[in-house]
Amino acid sequence: MSEFKWRQFEGEIILWSVRWYCRYGISYRDLEQMMGERGVPVDHSTIY
Repeated sequence: MSEFKWRQFEGEIILWSVRWYCRYGISYRDLEQMMGERGVPVDHSTIY
């Protein structure tokens, strides 16, 4: 069973977001912008 069952985004997207957040200490709004630049529309409130 997937750890990301019932989530809006694929597991790979979630893992990349977590990696960037932990590695670079960026804000959720920065992460929202980075994901948008890569073609993944996401709101910062859904990441948290």
